[in-house]
Amino acid sequence: FPLFLQVTCNCFTISNGEMQDVGVGLYPSMSLLNHSCDPNCVIIFEGYQLLLRSVREIQIGEELTISYIESLMPSSERQKHLMRQYCFECDCPLCQNQEKDAEKLAGEEHAWKEVKDAVNEVRYPKSKEEWEQVLARCQNLLSSNMGRLPDTNIYQLKMLDCAMDACINLESWEEALYYGSRTLEPYRLYYPGFHPLRAVQLMRVGKLQYSQDMFPQALETLKQ
Repeated sequence: FPLFLQVTCNCFTISNGEMQDVGVGLYPSMSLLNHSCDPNCVIIFEGYQLLLRSVREIQIGEELTISYIESLMPSSERQKHLMRQYCFECDCPLCQNQEKDAEKLAGEEHAWKEVKDAVNEVRYPKSKEEWEQVLARCQNLLSSNMGRLPDTNIYQLKMLDCAMDACINLESWEEALYYGSRTLEPYRLYYPGFHPLRAVQLMRVGKLQYSQDMFPQALETLKQ
């Protein structure tokens, strides 16, 4: 059992080019990297090959760090997740001063809690009808919370992402672009530097702009 726990704690989730989870792998040398909620590196994959990439300038002698968890969560949730899965508390500067928590949970509390519950209830649809139901739910919440939740609220942001995915699967390209464009500033705020999640989002929005014959805008987006 102890060996099983060691393996579980040191596994990496393998993702594809669009940062979608496709499997799990064990990479012993990369397991030596410590965690930070504000890491200077990120792990990406080319097939099953693991690559370590910097997301910002690294000073001489600075420790290389990665985030073991989804860094979009507020400090309290990150701490709970780390303790539950990895049995430690993080004391990185981002956790100590709870930087960005106010922006992540901005807006009316009862509104973002409703959106949070709705996001957690979404399961990946398998039919057009299910995608239509997801989109209708997203549209309803986004409309009712207009002026109550800024797009920088992390649950509002996840709802926008969900609406964008639904529109793409329903081939509603113009509406998908509308929702996707609203995510770009929050992504820049929460995934600064050369973070691959922001790069993927810029690529998706750029492709949508291109599909709408918005060539100058698409070029500008993809150049970022």
